[in-house]
Amino acid sequence: MKKRRHTPEQIIRKLAEGDKLLDQGSDLAEVCRQLEIAESTWHRWKTQYGGLKASDAKRLKELENENGRLKRIVADQALDIDMLRHIAEGKF
Repeated sequence: MKKRRHTPEQIIRKLAEGDKLLDQGSDLAEVCRQLEIAESTWHRWKTQYGGLKASDAKRLKELENENGRLKRIVADQALDIDMLRHIAEGKF
């Protein structure tokens, strides 16, 4: 199997398509084969994106990116504060 990344919109689309196939009576192995994903991927996507719409998933991704950026800013500030504390104490 090729390794590839799916966008949240693609994941939600595949989950919806898979749910339709499951409702029609297909088993999970067949659905995963048609969607070209592993069963473990199906379960991970289902827990992560189960009840989301495409717009919700896009907003979630934006919030995750912003959260990462803010964490980097806080880490940089903590390093600056620690450096200034050492300089003020005279520990070079």
